[in-house]
Parts: sequence; structure tokens; C-alpha cells
Amino acid sequence: MSTYANHPVSPAKAAVVEEMKEKLQSAQGAVFVGFSGLTVADVTKLRRKFREGGVEYKVIKNTLTRIAADELGYNALDAIFEGPTALAYSTEDAVAPAKILKEFIKETKTEALTVKAGLADGQVIDVAAVDALASLPSREELLAKLVGSMQAPISGLVNVLQGNIRNMVYVLDAVRAKKAEQETA
Repeated sequence: MSTYANHPVSPAKAAVVEEMKEKLQSAQGAVFVGFSGLTVADVTKLRRKFREGGVEYKVIKNTLTRIAADELGYNALDAIFEGPTALAYSTEDAVAPAKILKEFIKETKTEALTVKAGLADGQVIDVAAVDALASLPSREELLAKLVGSMQAPISGLVNVLQGNIRNMVYVLDAVRAKKAEQETA
């Protein structure tokens, strides 16, 4: 048994700590979840939703994760490592873990899942901040809104230009009709 950052751990456990550090460092967004009394069917459904959203979900060892968190300077997380804990994290979307978890809890009306804390862009966030993060639009929704707002001025310009051309056609038609009137008179 060796000492890992002032904590006595075996080489196998030290490897788990290193893996946890990598996951926590690479996470754009992460949510620590407390769970108890969750049915197998619900766990399966939750894992499927996370997988579809590009989020990894893993039951974690509290002591080893605490060591990893402390090594990364996330000392504020020490209090959450009590009871069964899981980690839902995404390396690409800071909002996805919180959003999927919130939707799942709302959809299933389960009380077996509780949000303990979260990480967003390397910062520890509390339960209220995780909830606020879950209320944000997803990356895809934000990109769609951006594209829509970029298209709006272009569409407006096209309509204005078409309106001017249309008006010019009306004026030319009126001039032609007037000349045709004058020639026949």
C-alpha cells in the first residue's frame, strides 16, 4: 500500500483516483446524484437517456472520488460524498447532464434521485445552480436560435429588395398602360 496525496491507497485504488481526476477535469458539465430506491427499470431508462444525450453516468466510490476532487481543488464537494453517489458528466455540453436529469425526475416523478452538487466549466456549483443550468437551452437549441437570428436580417433584406422590384414593375406597368392610352387616344 502506498500513499496517494497523503491518503494511503493501493495501486489499484490510485488508478481509480487518477481516472476520476481525468473525468472531473475533462467534464464541461457534471452532476453528482444521490440515489436510493431506484428500480432497475428506472436505472436502465436513465442510462439510456444519458447515453442518447452524450452523457456518461457512473456510480462512484465516495472516498476515492473525494480524494480526486481534493487533488483538483474541489474541496467544496467533500460534504456531498455521503451515501450512494453517481456522477453524470459530459465532455462536450455543460448543460446536458443537468437537463437530462431534471427531465427524467420530472417525467418519472421519482424521489429516488437527488442532485447533490455539480460542476460547470471547472467550477463547483450548488443544487440551485444545477437547477438553473438545467433550465438553460441546450447547445443545439442555442445554435438553432443563432442561425434563426442570423437568417432574419437576410430574409428581411430579400423581402425589401423584392418589394422595391415589385413596386418598380407596378410603376413600369402603369407607365406602359398610360402610354398605351395616349397612343389610342
